[in-house]
Amino acid sequence: MKRIEAIIKPFKLDDVKKSLNKIGVNGMTIVEVKGFGRQKGHKEIYRGAEYVVDFIPKVQLITVVDDVLVDDIVKLISKEAYTGNIGDGKIFITPVEDAIRIRTGEKGINAI
Repeated sequence: MKRIEAIIKPFKLDDVKKSLNKIGVNGMTIVEVKGFGRQKGHKEIYRGAEYVVDFIPKVQLITVVDDVLVDDIVKLISKEAYTGNIGDGKIFITPVEDAIRIRTGEKGINAI
């Protein structure tokens, strides 16, 4: 099993979510986050004053899937979250040792 974390632009979330549902990804967690990468934020003007926005609003999508789905999910997220502009996001993949469904006690791939 693998845990896939994708940090994407908030307005791309619906597109990513719909596409993931189509290929059978049923469970995911969404967290509103703020951060910055290479762009180091941006400048905005509010009431005539310029100020720097250091942390850009993003959405973090987290899901745990069977190893065989990882490549398809990464391609799908990359395609659906792509705008071609700086700040499109990142995808992180980490191994998951085990999973347990609390209600039934199921373990491993059956628990996700």
